[in-house]
Amino acid sequence: MTQPSTAPAETTDWSDPEAAIAAAAARVSNWDRWGAEDVLGTLNLLTPAKRVQGAGLVRRGDAFDLTQHFNAEGPQSGWRRRTNPVHTMLDTGTDAERGVQGFPHGIGGADDVVAMPLQSSTQWDGLGHIFDHGRAWNGRRAGDVVTSMGDARTGIETTAGRFVGRGVLLDVARHLEPATAELPDGFAITPAHLDATAAAAGVEVGSGDLLLVRTGRLARARRTVAAGEGWAGYAGGDSPGLSFTALDWLRAHDVAAVATDTWGVEVRPSEFSAPTFQPFHQVAIPHLGLFLGEMWDLEALAADCAADGVHEFLLTAPPLPVTGAVGAPVAPIAVK
Repeated sequence: MTQPSTAPAETTDWSDPEAAIAAAAARVSNWDRWGAEDVLGTLNLLTPAKRVQGAGLVRRGDAFDLTQHFNAEGPQSGWRRRTNPVHTMLDTGTDAERGVQGFPHGIGGADDVVAMPLQSSTQWDGLGHIFDHGRAWNGRRAGDVVTSMGDARTGIETTAGRFVGRGVLLDVARHLEPATAELPDGFAITPAHLDATAAAAGVEVGSGDLLLVRTGRLARARRTVAAGEGWAGYAGGDSPGLSFTALDWLRAHDVAAVATDTWGVEVRPSEFSAPTFQPFHQVAIPHLGLFLGEMWDLEALAADCAADGVHEFLLTAPPLPVTGAVGAPVAPIAVK
């Protein structure tokens, strides 16, 4: 396993995000690591051997659905025109009963359509989703990658067949806050927290792993929904999440992808005292080439891991291969 970096928290100037982002990008950059034409980024680390390793972790055959389901009651509140899915029926049983479908010899059917932003619920951020100073993954010009026609270079369809391997859950919330198993909004998960959680769980995070980090934010949001108070800022609001300094840790451990139970993976508000917007994303996607999973439901899996003490499993998480998409829905399954 690659040894973790000493996180640069003590050297980061939290008043100067521009300089900190540039410095982090230089430290963790994977540009040209897999060649100038690469479109997979850290997914190159998820090798056939890692899939064999993941498959070998299945012992009981119990499967855990990690998806927030796609429906009109989802977490979106209109931020940047993101809406919850709109599900419409095209043909129904009522139509079949009334014989208005025009089919012969009594056959009838139902059909439907969904309209939604591709990042309205459980999803992967693709490598064309975020740019830094006009540059996309591997140093390409952003305008050469994504146009009104979509992502012509790193569209999410390029990942087809890749997202299968060893999954590791770090339940940071349960480790740090055993009484509630939830972290407060604004809590930054540092490399030290990740190392301590892994040590307590008796698991190592290694090259090519699909890392899941639980904060408890989704559990808290669901309580507000159940109380009739809505999602209370879950989408786009304050949240616990990965510290900016965790970028070095993720690079040192060479994870293939990371997903959390939050809307945006990183801590919100950010740790910087000056105005920022998603500084972790600004480095992770275009420089590290790291795929970020958002709004995953880790509750049932985390409870099972806490019960049996096993925090590794086979994880399958292929995104819907929408050609040219910069992010896409996913229905991940963990199997233990």
